[in-house]
Amino acid sequence: MIRVRQIKVDILDDSLVSIKRELIKRLKVDQINKIDIVRKSIDARDKNNIYYVYEVDVDTPFEKSILGNNIRDVIKTPNEEYIIEVTGTEEYKRPVIVGSGPAGLFSAYILAENGYKPLVIERGEKIEDRVNTVENFFKTNKLNTESNIQFGEGGAGTFSDGKLNTGIKDSNNRKKKIFDIFVECGAPSEIKYLNKPHIGTDVLRQVIINLRNKIISMGGEFRYSTKLTNLIVEDNKLTGIEVNNSELIDCSLLVLAIGHSARDTFYMLRDKNINMSSKPFAVGVRVMHPQDMINKSQYGKYYDKLPPSDYKLTYTTKDNRGVYSFCMCPGGYVVNSSSEEGYLCINGMSNYKRDSGVANSAIVVTVSNRDFGEDIFSGIEFQRKLEKNAYLLCDGNIPLQLYGDYVDNKISNNLGSVKSKIMGDYSFGNINKVFPDYINNSIKEAMNNFGKKIKGFDRIDSIVLGVEARTSSPIRIERNEDGESNIFGIYPCGEGCGYAGGITSAAVDGIKVAEYIMKKYKNT
Repeated sequence: MIRVRQIKVDILDDSLVSIKRELIKRLKVDQINKIDIVRKSIDARDKNNIYYVYEVDVDTPFEKSILGNNIRDVIKTPNEEYIIEVTGTEEYKRPVIVGSGPAGLFSAYILAENGYKPLVIERGEKIEDRVNTVENFFKTNKLNTESNIQFGEGGAGTFSDGKLNTGIKDSNNRKKKIFDIFVECGAPSEIKYLNKPHIGTDVLRQVIINLRNKIISMGGEFRYSTKLTNLIVEDNKLTGIEVNNSELIDCSLLVLAIGHSARDTFYMLRDKNINMSSKPFAVGVRVMHPQDMINKSQYGKYYDKLPPSDYKLTYTTKDNRGVYSFCMCPGGYVVNSSSEEGYLCINGMSNYKRDSGVANSAIVVTVSNRDFGEDIFSGIEFQRKLEKNAYLLCDGNIPLQLYGDYVDNKISNNLGSVKSKIMGDYSFGNINKVFPDYINNSIKEAMNNFGKKIKGFDRIDSIVLGVEARTSSPIRIERNEDGESNIFGIYPCGEGCGYAGGITSAAVDGIKVAEYIMKKYKNT
């Protein structure tokens, strides 16, 4: 087959028939047997002339002559199959994977697919029970500290938008492998080719169940409500683990896919002399706007003809601080994503259809050890301080404020014309009290700039909510070129250990760690 790029199709005439018509014109042939869509994006640079842009693989009997004509944006379809060989020679005890977020699940999948029969332990509940626990939390504000939006099968991304876009480079076709597995487990097939693919919280839940069952069918095992509480180390080698402060499990091979909120686990690992370091992250607020407002800004007169639009905004303040939008959720909700008693943090989520009518995004400010100190765990304590402030501000409810009142440093009395879509109780509060001045000032300065890029972004009745404190892990657990920590047999993995920043990049890192293991340990 041949791959053809830059096929432009009118958004009002979007079909395989239109793609075929453009291909016949471009390639100057009269027979096309098959078209496979590789990539689909929207070009909205000219609001008066928006179109879809396709990249497709084409089966035609004229392949040889077409390639010989050196037509622009036409190449031989590359081989994009994911291939890994087991080359290890060392013996091992059954591998244990700590955490069932995307890093842990895809590490487990690849290991199980190659005969390693991994055991996955998860401190939270399996997804069916976890959903009920989280929904009960939204209704009652009674938190289960071991199973919530941060902890449980599927990881934190299960209660997000299920966004799969990532900027990481991947020459080994791991991303394609991940998307193929997702689709096999029930995700919409369009994720394979959309420029900004997403699954949606509602669909992702069933996908995770199907993924778990596939891993089990290949010899894997899952244990829930099973928390890693200690490591057994002899001569700098892992020999076992303790779970739930009571049970010992023989283990010489441990994948740490613990997620960015496993603060208690980080402290335990430090006590066991695991090498780690602090890293920069970002904190801030979530903002809500009418989705139609975003669509009109991004799509102009075509705003009601295209899927709900996202945005990506960046700004550098006069004080040289980076401020940017993060985890933008078209047609979504803001959710209480707390995991510790007496602390409050929020996140955004969307269902597959993204049809709430309200857009939300985090607007966050970069922070580093110049802000929170040099100790390895000073970043965690900085997060905790903000989350404690947010919790106390509104007695455990999500703090909410109109943007105009946030600028004027006063408590709001009522909502404006922007609707709120929130899961969890909220109360009016002055969010300025949550942050140090440099963060508040940075957000306000950036919002003024963003209002010039998206009309109405800084409208006074847009909704501001706090606090978004867990954009990424404040910790990196060090690993060598073979993927191991300074304690042999331990493999740090995914977003929580500082090697990823989203569902897809975490899943890719999970596969990388599985590859490290298969290069060292033989399949028995």
